[in-house]
Amino acid sequence: MPLRSLRFTSTAVALTAMASALMAHQPAHAAAARIRLGNTADVSRSSWNGPAFTMNGAGGIVTASMTRAIDDIRGGTGALDVVVLAGSAPTSGSKTPECDTITGLAGVNSCTTWTLTAASDGNNSQVNTDVRNAEFVYFAGGDQCRYAAWKGTALEASVESVVTKGGGSGGGSAGHHINSPIVYDACNGSVTSAEALANPYDRYVSFTTGMFEWANYGSVINDSHFVTRDRMGRTMSFLARTVKDGLAPGGAAWGVGVEEGGGSLYLDRNGMATQYGKDAYVVLADHQPEQAVDRKPLTYSGFKIWRLTPGSTFDFKNRPTCGYYLRSVTNGVADPNLYSGTPVTDCGSQGGGSTLAESEPNDTRDTADDATALSSPTTLTGSMQSAGDRDYFKLPLSSGQTASVNCAVPSAYDADLYWLDTNGSTLTRSVNDGAGTDESLSFTRTASGTGTYYLDMEAYSGSGTASYSCTVTKS
Repeated sequence: MPLRSLRFTSTAVALTAMASALMAHQPAHAAAARIRLGNTADVSRSSWNGPAFTMNGAGGIVTASMTRAIDDIRGGTGALDVVVLAGSAPTSGSKTPECDTITGLAGVNSCTTWTLTAASDGNNSQVNTDVRNAEFVYFAGGDQCRYAAWKGTALEASVESVVTKGGGSGGGSAGHHINSPIVYDACNGSVTSAEALANPYDRYVSFTTGMFEWANYGSVINDSHFVTRDRMGRTMSFLARTVKDGLAPGGAAWGVGVEEGGGSLYLDRNGMATQYGKDAYVVLADHQPEQAVDRKPLTYSGFKIWRLTPGSTFDFKNRPTCGYYLRSVTNGVADPNLYSGTPVTDCGSQGGGSTLAESEPNDTRDTADDATALSSPTTLTGSMQSAGDRDYFKLPLSSGQTASVNCAVPSAYDADLYWLDTNGSTLTRSVNDGAGTDESLSFTRTASGTGTYYLDMEAYSGSGTASYSCTVTKS
């Protein structure tokens, strides 16, 4: 019998096991460590345009979604400060891997890494000063149990103050977990899908609630490394358990699983999410499980699953009632094909919006495809069919309105993205290197009235018939 399947009755053994688990998450205390990159002085500004959130499937920064968060929070002007919180220092390489990437992005004044190894570090005055002066807080990968230990400390309130003033929060892997209102905290150890489906009340399944409650993101449990580590099953079990135990208001719980390798779910201030890099999945449990009790396998019929491919959107403020496929679990055995399926009902792009496919010739402003009458979010599709191809789309923008554009580019070619005014002058651009590298930009109209703009997708190298997909969200 596997060691993890044993259930001990001895009180002494149980207490010893509990103490060992706690010790594993409470290492010998070392002094909190601070490393700051960039300017030594913080930015001073009266207002910010967030909040904005990045939910990453792995620990590292996803440049496209982080760039969008920075641009949205600062409204395309000025610079901001970022704090990275880590529960342990990297064992090799740079001591500031997240800040190394962040400081290379436009609009960043500074990036400070804090390595905090004890729950009491959440009350460190310098940590809290840095966080409160920042406009974005990023939780690094590692161990979410260490982050959950900061619940109730000054640090929890400091992070919340950043979001309240119009900044943002995010993280990857463990940092993704801690940014949901219902946190699978892994404080007793990590659980696999097979184990969680065999017993939703396995001792390795534990939750922390009541920490971060971000607007429009209620009743959500985050999960990471989703497809690679086959975590759909355990997310299903988490959701069934959450509904059964009444942890989610209204009797419905939502899972958000993001794939590693560049997957990132970006959530804007209006509750609209856009997927970057790799797929993500939104899973809904909206009724009581047929069976969810200790030491018995899960039975739950009809989980609703939305698959979010790069460039697609999902409205968390007005959660859709269409576009999902169904999967069930019977006596601990999940249906096949958990990660793909035909939607029961079709509602266009995930979460609503509208779609426009290019129609050649559209290589100039005069021949641009007209997206003026389309609702937000708008999905624009096309392909770079030659090395010199240029695709133009015509878009309106009202005074004070921000257009955020995220383009998923196929691996067949490298394409660059430009935002032009009515005369064809470039106002902002995204020119990331490499075939298959996504592009994103953000622009805010400050002039009065409504103006006409053009989105220009240009081939840089390579070509092909594979389609790119640009999602334009206005806020």
